[in-house]
Amino acid sequence: MTTEFTPIAALSGGALIGLAAALMMLLSGRIAGISGILGGAFEADTGDRAWRWWFVAGLIAAPVLALIAGYGLPKVALPSWPVLIVAALLVGFGTRMGNGCTSGHGVCGIARLSPRSLAATLAFMAAAVVTVFVMRHVMGG
Repeated sequence: MTTEFTPIAALSGGALIGLAAALMMLLSGRIAGISGILGGAFEADTGDRAWRWWFVAGLIAAPVLALIAGYGLPKVALPSWPVLIVAALLVGFGTRMGNGCTSGHGVCGIARLSPRSLAATLAFMAAAVVTVFVMRHVMGG
């Protein structure tokens, strides 16, 4: 498996995510954590649901529009459906248990100097390092 690292695209994407998160906080006082936004779309008062659903729609529409504009998505080997379903359930459980997702804690929480978000992000990163090590060096993937 080869990975093409494009530092300009990565830097540009990261800067846009940071800018969007900062603008959302400055203009609306809300945190751009995806799990909180999506969870609130189901649980929030009726008056607070619309912007949440529009936000989620934008997340779905952006790659669709990129494909229409001629940008290709990277080809990746996906695991079987049962593995994907279990992984999705574990991610959902983890974001609920951790009071947020990686975007909420890593981008927005650390920017607000939240000790809880710093601890969560360190835990995410440690788990990622261990997972990559095990998958590549122990299991030979």
